[in-house]
Amino acid sequence: MIRSESTQRERSGSPSHERGINAACAWSLILSAARLARNAAWSLEHPLALTTGPDGRVSPVDPEHRSQAELVWLPHAGWRLGDRAGDCHGGDQARALFDLYLPLCRPHPGPAEVIAHLGQSIDGYIATADGDARFVTGEANIRHLHRMRALSDGVLVGAETVAADDPRLTTRLVPGPNAVRVVLDPRRRLSCERYLFNDGEAETLLCCDRARIRPGEKHHGQAELIGVPAVSDGLDLGALLDALAERGLHRIFIEGGGATVSRFLQAGRLSRLQIAVAPLVIGSGRPGVRLPPTERLADALRPATRIFRMGEDVLYDFDLSAESPRTASEHCADVIPQNTISENAIGRAELSRIR
Repeated sequence: MIRSESTQRERSGSPSHERGINAACAWSLILSAARLARNAAWSLEHPLALTTGPDGRVSPVDPEHRSQAELVWLPHAGWRLGDRAGDCHGGDQARALFDLYLPLCRPHPGPAEVIAHLGQSIDGYIATADGDARFVTGEANIRHLHRMRALSDGVLVGAETVAADDPRLTTRLVPGPNAVRVVLDPRRRLSCERYLFNDGEAETLLCCDRARIRPGEKHHGQAELIGVPAVSDGLDLGALLDALAERGLHRIFIEGGGATVSRFLQAGRLSRLQIAVAPLVIGSGRPGVRLPPTERLADALRPATRIFRMGEDVLYDFDLSAESPRTASEHCADVIPQNTISENAIGRAELSRIR
């Protein structure tokens, strides 16, 4: 495994028992941390300690007895592993989960936190010219997508993604709740017979130009219609995020496609951007991020970056939040988790409708 010097120092300075955390235990704690981060009643000014019981359920313990906790919230410091973390086993995979997901479980100060993900070939394409995107990235990254859905209030895709993949956008590969599915279709091109508009597996919203909703019309299939003001290149993103926030959707995960992610990135609406690069050469096709050209490299976007290994793929996690300073250690941080997914864990039949 490859690790940067900063990561090696971090791990060598950690208590050895922290490397014994069980992955299932870690994921339960992460889910609880994410729920707390979205709870407006939670006071950030007081310590909080969490532990898991024999049945895997997470419960709070007295912060004064942190030796009994596996995860601790410290004001102005964030989430930290507690002393009791060493009571579990199988630590490398669990530590990788904490490294990747705990930074996403901090309360967000603004009205909305928007995280986007793209899976692309090493030459920068997310699909062939005909739209075939199954499967650019591998099984480990697919499971990552399901985890991100579970940590979010809403999972958002554009109309092209639905037209090409007819995705389900549920969390069936991991424990955790389904997010509200949000489809952007400004011109209402998608048929109401699409799978996610009728499966009833999760609440679904179809967001379109409000001028395309007839008086009294409320649904597109089983999906609720949300009218949003239109602008020249699609929907008004500020108005869209406000409409989602009114429904309690403050943490949004954009899963594609490239045009949708690029619009949010260009508008400065992303908190984080995740790009998974697969060892695959397509040659030509549909590009991932599409932005206006930059004349000077000095003006190019170069955010703080974390790097994770997912099977054969490499995930780049870019921090785009304004309050996140870019330091040398953050830019070169390199964490290589071992959260791979075998065919036995998914099965080839499930892979055929994995999204």
